[in-house]
Amino acid sequence: MAGTNPRAARIAALIQRVVASSIERELHDKRLTNITVTEVRVTNDLQIAKIYWTQLGHEGKESGERKRAQQALDQAKGHLRTLVGRKAGLRLTPQLQFVFDEVPGEAHEIEDILALARKRDEELAKARATAQYAGDADPYKHDDEPAEDDDFDEDIDGDEDFDSEDDATDEGLGE
Repeated sequence: MAGTNPRAARIAALIQRVVASSIERELHDKRLTNITVTEVRVTNDLQIAKIYWTQLGHEGKESGERKRAQQALDQAKGHLRTLVGRKAGLRLTPQLQFVFDEVPGEAHEIEDILALARKRDEELAKARATAQYAGDADPYKHDDEPAEDDDFDEDIDGDEDFDSEDDATDEGLGE
């Protein structure tokens, strides 16, 4: 949303500082404890500011705490917009939209998946250390080794191979 407009990026950083400090110091709402403003994105026309936030919650109570915090943020939206307008000195203060940031929770899930993958890799490495081949270690023939059956005197047809040009001319194949 910030796009390429450097002014929008500066205003987004200002809004993030103002909203985060206001939640911490001025809003005395218990529902807003452990709230962190992770990012703010402002549209290029400076009309809308999306404020992404996350909350460190208690085990098993995250969804209820998140809903209560979202209600508290929606109720404080007007007050926070007034504070942003005073500090920013803008002619038009952007409309504030609070969006819960899912990225930190997804990052924890990804970390758990990676830890599980590392554990499986370690188990496979242990299994490979003691593994043995079912047959020969290298079942393929190599050019430097003599072949076991080098005298093929007969073709598939049962005819003898041509050893010289005389045999080839006798059959009518040569000149």
